[in-house]
Amino acid sequence: MKKQSNLSRLMGYAGGHRIFTYLSWVLSVMSALLALVPFWYIWRIIHDILEVSPDFSQAGNVTSYGWSAVLFAVISIVVYIAALMYSHMSAFRVAANIRKELMRHIAAMPLGVTEKYGSGKLRRIVNDSSAATETYLAHRLPDKAGAIATPIGLLSLLLTFDWRLGLLSLVPVVLGFLIMMKMTGKDMEQRMEQYQNALSDMSNEAVEYVRGIPVVKTFGQTIFSFKRFKGAIDNYETWVIAYTKGLRLPMMFYTTAINGVFAFLIAGGILFTRNGVTNELLLNLIFYIVITPVIGTTLTKIMFATVALVGSALLISGEIDIPLFFMFLLVASRLYAPLEGALQNLAAVISTKTNINRMNEILDSPIQTGTDKLTNKGYDIVFDHVEFAYNKGKTILKDVSFTAKQGEVTALVRPSGGGKTTVSRLAARFWDISKGKITVGGMDISKIEPETLLSLYSIVFQDVTLFNNTIMENIRIGRKDATDEEVIAAAKLANCEEFAAKLPDGYNSMIGENGCELSGGERQRISIARAFLKNSPIILLDEATASLDVENETLIQAALSRLIKGKTVLVIAHRMRTVSGADKVIVLSDGSVAEQGTPEKLMNTGKIYPHMVKLQMISQDWGI
Repeated sequence: MKKQSNLSRLMGYAGGHRIFTYLSWVLSVMSALLALVPFWYIWRIIHDILEVSPDFSQAGNVTSYGWSAVLFAVISIVVYIAALMYSHMSAFRVAANIRKELMRHIAAMPLGVTEKYGSGKLRRIVNDSSAATETYLAHRLPDKAGAIATPIGLLSLLLTFDWRLGLLSLVPVVLGFLIMMKMTGKDMEQRMEQYQNALSDMSNEAVEYVRGIPVVKTFGQTIFSFKRFKGAIDNYETWVIAYTKGLRLPMMFYTTAINGVFAFLIAGGILFTRNGVTNELLLNLIFYIVITPVIGTTLTKIMFATVALVGSALLISGEIDIPLFFMFLLVASRLYAPLEGALQNLAAVISTKTNINRMNEILDSPIQTGTDKLTNKGYDIVFDHVEFAYNKGKTILKDVSFTAKQGEVTALVRPSGGGKTTVSRLAARFWDISKGKITVGGMDISKIEPETLLSLYSIVFQDVTLFNNTIMENIRIGRKDATDEEVIAAAKLANCEEFAAKLPDGYNSMIGENGCELSGGERQRISIARAFLKNSPIILLDEATASLDVENETLIQAALSRLIKGKTVLVIAHRMRTVSGADKVIVLSDGSVAEQGTPEKLMNTGKIYPHMVKLQMISQDWGI
């Protein structure tokens, strides 16, 4: 299949507004061509004054030409404004749709893929990269269309008046396009990609550093942590300098060469004019050659100098007249400005292309799909010879098989390291397994759309994520249509009433960014309240009571006993007090199921589980 271009892909997000983008190009070209019409009227004015009616006896024609020039200039401006209006309408629609699609895609990707990017990089892609496409469509493309149309129209005009000067005017254009090709090559794209990666790494390190400041300061690791952050900044600096050199050195060479040729041509033009033109005309030439380029651009300088040198020679030989000579000087002021503007905007164009590629990288990442129809019969969770590895790396789980039955509490334990959390999240299809099968009520979860599947689950994570909102709204995330009474009932089950009553506005109190106004235990109880509010048939508890004191843990255990009736419960916990109340215990070791059974059975026949219970009993007797 032929690869879709970046522009075609962007237009796919414009929907019915894509016509506005194309219309903006047409209007931008029309504006550029309309802006050339006044030059013809100006030439007519100069021609009539110098050749037809030096005594202004035909002043009426001159006045008519002048007003016509003004009229077309105004029309050109109006058409250009219309072009920008249409381009912005399409650009805003594209940027909005891209942001929505990026967020939908990120939500549908396996959790392991999103964690690979990091929050800082994802934020930059969603916000900054989509904003870059908005600028690209709203400004770059319409201006590019006008920038192409202006030189073509002016060169056509110059070739019409005199083919020799017209062809000569092409020289700087060719030079400019050669530099464009040099500056937009693969090497520059790679440098831009490396620059963007360095910027994303610096953003990730900044987020990580700020989040970790309390821990860093507590353990005296400020210098070490800041060293990592500074390393990211230094790496960014390195790539910025390399990128700037690659982009600016050709421009510096181009400017130096142009200015050198400019000086040479000025000298040549003066020598030519001294041999056959009056002093008055010589002064006029010097004015146009020297004064005008000072307020113009580099490319304008070379154009004025080139036209002055060759035009002077043609003027002396009588092959062109003075009005035509001045016409060329006038047109030259407009010929190369769009091209030089394009050269100066190359960095933005390359950056936009890189940003689009980064968004495409996200949008092209595999997502989890499936049917939105649930076909399960009951809610038993079955792991059948499951294997799993993160990002095709080291295998985490090997040949894991067990059943978590409906109406029972199944506890996952492990002597040390990971694996327990991985199992619980695989049960909810946060990742897709490498081998084997996971079913819920006989339904293969790999064939179920993730959001549909998660409607069966209430999950309490070990790391709680809260939003800068009220306690009420943070709990209501469990079920958005829940009434205030239902939210408060769930909060009471999770023992949130105690700390909520102490806050100024109770359940309507703001809790700060990620719940910074609350303690760890209070934050986790809000997370538990969400699970109570959702009241799904399957409950995953990942270290749900890790941050609670003994009294609160007892209250939560009592609430869980009421909640789990008739439901499938998968519990991950280090505390043997929590595990001892489970119906089944799954002991993981080296990525496999080493032991499974009731707590009583494992205490009598197991090896790993009794050892873990013994170690925890010793730790409970420890004191200062």
